[in-house]
Amino acid sequence: MIAYLKGKLAHKDRAHVIIDVNGIGYEVKISLQTYGALSDGEESCKLFTHLQVKEDSHTLVGFHSMDEKLLFLDLISVSGIGLSTALVMLSSFSSNEIRSAIMNENIALIQSIKGIGSKSAQRVILELKDKCKKDALFVEAGIASHDANYGNKHEALAALVTLGIPRTAAEKSLDTILKSNPDATVENLIKLALR
Repeated sequence: MIAYLKGKLAHKDRAHVIIDVNGIGYEVKISLQTYGALSDGEESCKLFTHLQVKEDSHTLVGFHSMDEKLLFLDLISVSGIGLSTALVMLSSFSSNEIRSAIMNENIALIQSIKGIGSKSAQRVILELKDKCKKDALFVEAGIASHDANYGNKHEALAALVTLGIPRTAAEKSLDTILKSNPDATVENLIKLALR
């Protein structure tokens, strides 16, 4: 998996950018949040990325912040929410507005996003409400290692789900491991969760 790209911003469009990394141009889909965060003519930029591999395509999606990437990964974990719909959601509202709408069960706001019907909005809230609340409490607690642990947890979770472990079981296992070993690397988290 490509975790991030760092290079020269060769082309910027509202839907995608091309980043020149040592002479190779990577086309990366982006949200309007990321588009707004990138300066025109930026000589050097860094985007956190997610590579989606399907039978007929490989799609690279980029995010200006790790927070946006993690919310994107949460959104695409919901049944019926694909890559394009998640990008539309992140283009319609900020990450904080989406999380707030999920935690406050604001179906109207989520349903106002193009491509999201009432059933999809309810599913997003049902599947992500507790997770968003837990993440918000984690941030409010002021834990200094939040970004590293949060990122490590999400990377390990994605790997475990790819290996066929149910998401809820993997999350519980990773939470338990992080309580006793908060500085665990992604590799250690995966190894310990597989035991």
